[in-house]
Order: sequence, then structure tokens, then C-alpha cells
Amino acid sequence: MKRLMTIQDISCIGKCSLTVALPIISSMGIETAIVPTAVLSTHTQFPNFTFRDLTDDLEPIKNHWKSQGFEFGTIYTGYLGSQRQIKIVSDFFDTFGSKDNYIVVDPAMAEDGVLYPGFDSHFAKEMKKLCAKANIILPNISEACLMLGEPYPGEDASIEFLQELLKKLVALGCDTAVITGVSFSDGTLGFLGYHKKNKEFFHYGTEKIPYRSHGTGDVFSSTFSGALTKGLSIEEALKVAADFTCACIKNTYKDPEHVTYAVNFEAEIPYLLKLLSITPSE
Repeated sequence: MKRLMTIQDISCIGKCSLTVALPIISSMGIETAIVPTAVLSTHTQFPNFTFRDLTDDLEPIKNHWKSQGFEFGTIYTGYLGSQRQIKIVSDFFDTFGSKDNYIVVDPAMAEDGVLYPGFDSHFAKEMKKLCAKANIILPNISEACLMLGEPYPGEDASIEFLQELLKKLVALGCDTAVITGVSFSDGTLGFLGYHKKNKEFFHYGTEKIPYRSHGTGDVFSSTFSGALTKGLSIEEALKVAADFTCACIKNTYKDPEHVTYAVNFEAEIPYLLKLLSITPSE
């Protein structure tokens, strides 16, 4: 069985971060090794949430895993809560990264041109350094602009502008950069990517649904990382992630009893397995 490491927080209620990554990736038949960076009672959209910082536990976990000789097909990071955590995660990359595995960074730190509460420009600079060590990075438009020091053009940025951003992103050091949440002229919503090696752009869009929810980026990144670990190509894995995320949003939007703080990804797991041609017994 293939093994994937994912490093991010646990929000006990809210369906994001590890509570999304673990079930989605595990459903693909991948052993999912988790490195929890913090425990929150809910995600940050809820008022008065509790927060337990686990930064001091990260180094001991890394050292123990190293002593046991554990190896990972993919290392995937999501929300990280501080510059110190970014530096420790960089050490995880140095310890467990190799030419035979993937390092995927979702630099989850901003939306609508604004950094999440508690982050500043110094955090964005440290995240840029972490992205330089990755094979594949998955920023949204806001995160790409903040890491590069570019003005935020809004969510309807031109494709030409985004293509220039992608060239600058791969210049940081990663092999492939993918900007998520891109609006296309045909009315679809999806991703735009760029491979540094062959200097080729690629894109894909799905139905744009008038519903916005917390955690959809985590659904996308988790699905992509799992599909990549299963052996799909980068572009194939991205398309599976886009189709599955769209299905989750659509399911939630059509559900009269839908939650207001997350998407019904659980109900669409059978569709994900269909996209991957996996039966539950595999």
C-alpha cells in the first residue's frame, strides 16, 4: 500500500484540513500519515474556537519517523500556522523528500487578496521559500500574488496576467505551478498550470456553481495529492480533483439541509472512486 504524509491542522468540526484530507486520501486506498500542527475545536469561521498549538510536537514526530526508516510516496502540506512551523516543515522536506517522491504545497494563507488573520508579509515570504522546495504548488490567485509581491487583480484576472504569475512561480524553484480558482471565458471555473521543464501551460474548468464554502481548497488539494500518489499524471490528478470538488459543491448546493460551513464531500466519495476506477474492495 502506498503511503502519503500530510502536514496541517485538525479542526474538529468544520470539514477542512486533516478532517478532509484523511478520509479522502484513505478512501483511495492510501495509507495516510498525519502530522497535526494544531487542534482547533472548529475551523476559524466559528466564533470563540479553541486552539492548541502543536508546534513543539513536530520535531519529535519527524525524528521518530526518521529513526524508523519510514518512507512516503507524497508529502502534502496545507494550512500552517506560523513561520516557525514553515521552517520545521522545510526540515521534513529535507528529511523525507527524495527524487522518487512528490512534495506538494498548498500555501493556504489568503483569499480575496487578503492574508488570513494572524499572517503578515513575513509569513508570505517564508511560504515562498517553502514553495521553492516543492515539486508542485497549488496557490489561489491571492496567494500567488502575495508570495510574488504582485498587486492583486481580483478573482477575474486575465489569463495573460496569470500566465506571467505562473512563470514567476516556477522560477522560485518548483517544477509545476498551478493557480486554482481561475474563471475562464466560457463561464467555467478551474485551474491554470505551467510545467517548467517543457514550458507548457495547461488548464481545465468545471461548472461554476453559485455557492462558496469553506474547505473546498482542502478537498481539491487532498484529492489531487491522493490521485497523484495513486499513479495518475499531474494533469490527470488535477482533473480528478476539479471534478470531485465540483461534485461536492453541487451536492451541498442542492441539499436543502446543507451545512453552511463546509461541503458534503462524504456523500460524493463513491463518485471519487468512480473517477479513479476504484471499487471499495480494492
